[in-house]
Amino acid sequence: MTRFALTFEFDGTPFQGLQRQKHGPSVQQAIEEALERITGEKAILHSAGRTDTGVHALAMRSHVDLEKDIDPFRLMEALNAHLRPDPIAINACEIVADDWHARFSCTGRRYLYRIVNRRAPLALMRDRAWQVAHELDTQAMHHAAQALVGCHDFTTFRSVHCQAADPVKTLDRLDVEQVETDFGPEIHIHAAARSFLHHQVRSMVGCLKLVGAGSWPVERMAQALAAKDRAELGLNAPPHGLYFVEAIYPE
Repeated sequence: MTRFALTFEFDGTPFQGLQRQKHGPSVQQAIEEALERITGEKAILHSAGRTDTGVHALAMRSHVDLEKDIDPFRLMEALNAHLRPDPIAINACEIVADDWHARFSCTGRRYLYRIVNRRAPLALMRDRAWQVAHELDTQAMHHAAQALVGCHDFTTFRSVHCQAADPVKTLDRLDVEQVETDFGPEIHIHAAARSFLHHQVRSMVGCLKLVGAGSWPVERMAQALAAKDRAELGLNAPPHGLYFVEAIYPE
C-alpha cells in the first residue's frame, strides 16, 4: 500500500462542496470515481479541509492509499484525463510517509475572500467573487478585523450545523486590503488559522462588509464576538467569493 499526496485546484460552482454528499456531486466523489477507473480500487480521499457548495480551492491537499504500483506523475496525468470535463486539476502528486495525513498532519490553513467593488455586473468573474456595488471602507474593515485575531470563542461566527466540539479557535491572521485588478477594484480578505469552524470565514467576512458599508461601527465587531451568540451575526457572505488557498505542514 502506497500513500499518495495530491495538490489540486477546483471551481466549486457545480459541486455540493469538497466532501461527499448524498444530495449532489462533490469534488471528493469525482476524484474517487476517477481513481477507481484508473486502479480498480475503491480508495478514500482524505483532505486538509472541507468546503461548502460553491467554494473554490487554489491548492487543496489530500491523500489516498493505493495498492496499485504506479508512478506519481503517471497517476497525476491519468487523474487529470479522467476528471475531464469536471473543473478539477491535479497540480502535484507525490509519495508520502504512511503516517502523513492530509488533515491531521496539517498545522495551518489559509483562505482568501474576494469582493469585487463595482456597479457593472460580473461577466468573467461571475461565481468567482462577491459583487458589492457600493464603495466599502477597507481601512475600517481591516481595523474591525483585528478584534477577531487571537484565541477566542467564535460561537457568533459559527454555523448552527457546525460539528466541532469546541467553538474556541485561534485566528492567526485576518487582513483586509484593496487591490487593483483587470476586473476593477477588489477587496481581498486573508484569513489564517490552524483550523476553522463551519462558516467561520464567511460569517466574519459578512460582518466586515457591514463595517465597510457603514452599517456597523468598527466597535460592533468586537461586541459581536464577545456576545458568543449566533443571533448577533450580521450577515453570512455568499460562498462563491471564498477560496481555500493553502494547507501548511511541518517541514
